[in-house]
Amino acid sequence: MSDLLLLGLIGGLTLLLLLTLLAFAGYSGLLTGVAVSAGSPLIRNITVAYKFHVGPYGNIGQLFTESCSISPELRSIAVYYDHPHMVPPEKCRCAVGSILSEGKVSPSPELIQLYQKFGFKIFSFPAPSHVVTATFPYTTSLSIWLATRRVHPALDTYIKERKLCAHPRLEIYHQDQIHFVCPLARQGDFYVPEVKETERKCRGLVEASDAQVDGTGADTMSDMSSVNLEVGPGSRETSAITLSPGASSRGWDDGDNRSEHSYSDSGASGSSFEELDLEGEGPLGEPQLDPEAKPLGLFREPTTPEKDEE
Repeated sequence: MSDLLLLGLIGGLTLLLLLTLLAFAGYSGLLTGVAVSAGSPLIRNITVAYKFHVGPYGNIGQLFTESCSISPELRSIAVYYDHPHMVPPEKCRCAVGSILSEGKVSPSPELIQLYQKFGFKIFSFPAPSHVVTATFPYTTSLSIWLATRRVHPALDTYIKERKLCAHPRLEIYHQDQIHFVCPLARQGDFYVPEVKETERKCRGLVEASDAQVDGTGADTMSDMSSVNLEVGPGSRETSAITLSPGASSRGWDDGDNRSEHSYSDSGASGSSFEELDLEGEGPLGEPQLDPEAKPLGLFREPTTPEKDEE
């Protein structure tokens, strides 16, 4: 009798534990639907303090913690420039930090100096006219893990089906919501200087490689030409045919190197946002994030700012 009672007690506790875990997961957003839409942004132009990171997105949690510890009341932000499923983890680039000000309000010099003291850089993002957005609850640390696996696939599908050019991807943590924002206009203004510098260096390497290939091809062609010319007048046509492939040794790597690494390649044909049935409301750039606004909604592994630090 005592054994049956003990087994019943263990079964009851196990069931209670499972129900607790299920309730926790539901509270974290497990059962929340992900709605992706295109429209006017809920943020205006912003000034951010950030640190640039190259490497696995799963290693950026410390940057969130650092920025939040400086000024916990500010909103956290991350900008992701590379798709982690298309780019090697060690080459993924992002910027992580805090939003210092929004709209016409400028951040105080003291706040700027405080962040700069800890190695953060200051940069301003414009208010894009239209964006692709989604939102997800931010109630527990599990919310971040769930958002990574639910929101980003939904964004990928939405952008691919409509053949949009929406990049980079922004994550904004505001109160109990994670807002995901993919600009459909002025995308270049969201690339911090470090990203442009890495792409400039990459293009330089590509051009140097092309120049080396061209030089090697030229030397080879010169040798072949001299040999053919020594054979006799009847070999001129053969010589000309032999020389022609050298000019086509350049090829696929002459274009913009960004498509190899960034979200800008996610839209097949880069359709204009004007072709969309935009779902946003209000004048462009006017709405602002607030607790009662219908929020918006990238990619990273489940390491982010600590909830209690915000």
